[in-house]
Amino acid sequence: MAIYYFPKKMKEEIHKCIEVLKAGGLILYPTDTVWGIGCDATNEKAVQKVFDLKKRTDSKSLIVIVANDRMLNYHVNDVPELAWDIVDISNKPTTIIYEDGKNLAINVMAEDKSIAIRMIKEGFAHQLAFNYRKPIVSTSANISTSPTPNSYNEISDEIKNGVDLIVNHSFDSGNKKPSSLIKLDLNGEIQIIRK
Repeated sequence: MAIYYFPKKMKEEIHKCIEVLKAGGLILYPTDTVWGIGCDATNEKAVQKVFDLKKRTDSKSLIVIVANDRMLNYHVNDVPELAWDIVDISNKPTTIIYEDGKNLAINVMAEDKSIAIRMIKEGFAHQLAFNYRKPIVSTSANISTSPTPNSYNEISDEIKNGVDLIVNHSFDSGNKKPSSLIKLDLNGEIQIIRK
């Protein structure tokens, strides 16, 4: 596999992450927002490990990241036109809940098959998703009843010890807030869930 366009140190880190993801393991990695727990979003057993680590009920869906339009189209049955506009003009990380996910682990989606997806345009998480060529779970690095950590130092040892790989801290983007979260239906109606 060839990985291009970024420094050797990042290439090595991405290779390590991809090996863990392929093996069904969990990674702790910096996203375009807060640090996240990640796994292959098409691997049902890996997704279950995320729920177990977070002590979270699996009736809730998880956020998934993708790297480009092609990946989004492959994992959503019908992407509303408005979604493309939001992705293009948004000046902050924005996660969109789509009505009908596909080609994903069944337990990564909500019971109604809706799925929360964020297209990442730059940084470590973008390069990871782009080179892995599959969607990656991106859920906050905390136990479900605990606050979302704003930095790596705030992540509990329980989470750190529960993953198979922790990405080098030097790739942290510095953003410390969760993404905006909106829900779109096929009629183009918008529901803002988190600003």
